[in-house]
Amino acid sequence: MLKSMTGFGRTEQSVGDKTFLVDIRSLNGKQFELQLKIPAILKPYEFNIRNILSENLLRGTIDCLIMLKQNGGTKPVSINTELAKSYFKPLESLAKELNLDTAYTLSALLKLPEVITPSTEVLTDEEWEGLQRIVLDAVLDLDRHRMTEGAVLENDLLQRVDQIRVQQDQVIALEPLRKQKTRDGLTKLLEDQVGPGNYDANRLEQELIYYIEKMDISEEQVRLKNHCDYFRSIILEDGETAKGKKLSFILQEMGREINTTGSKAYDSTIQKCVVLMKDELEKAKEQILNVL
Repeated sequence: MLKSMTGFGRTEQSVGDKTFLVDIRSLNGKQFELQLKIPAILKPYEFNIRNILSENLLRGTIDCLIMLKQNGGTKPVSINTELAKSYFKPLESLAKELNLDTAYTLSALLKLPEVITPSTEVLTDEEWEGLQRIVLDAVLDLDRHRMTEGAVLENDLLQRVDQIRVQQDQVIALEPLRKQKTRDGLTKLLEDQVGPGNYDANRLEQELIYYIEKMDISEEQVRLKNHCDYFRSIILEDGETAKGKKLSFILQEMGREINTTGSKAYDSTIQKCVVLMKDELEKAKEQILNVL
């Protein structure tokens, strides 16, 4: 089954007096690209969080936001007394010079930068283990969205390949008629130029064999069929999750066989089939960009 690279996951849970909200959004991308936004308290765990996300999401452009809420608990703070004193002296002098009331000097002082700072805080082992579970729950939620959209992509891609096979069957059916048209065309050209019976029949057969071999597309049709069958088998196989790159490579090989068929066709009806195959192939290539 296919998975899309597009998805959304969110989980909010409490661990002790802290509530963590993990929000993950995923879009298509060639590699794993992560934009991670976390509060300062989680900076020591950033590398571990990135590893959890990369190991589970594999590929795509990921935007992850982790927010922390305190559940009514008091957060210890510290006062930088030396800095406060250095602020206070010029403030007191200024107040006296301007004949201002110094009653509110302390309240103003406490609002100045870095006078009051929160104490350094780290997660406990229990909180870190809880956060890891919350991140994984958000990843699972996103993964469910990926699978839902992947099912739609899978159905569409299989239909595209089936349509290519339908057009290929028509090409194969037209192949004998094309060879006969080539034979009849060369024979008529010689008769018009030199007259009926005035040409070497053996030489004509040699030329026909040369042109028919040059125009032969049987090998391309065998390879195209094999590529289509392989494409379907990769989609439907169980176990492997990241199939997008492999399927993209197969589509490239299918394109080569279709292009060669078109260049060697020399037949308007077959060319129409080739155009329809190319149209389905391009639509499949657009869709495969979203496959994990």
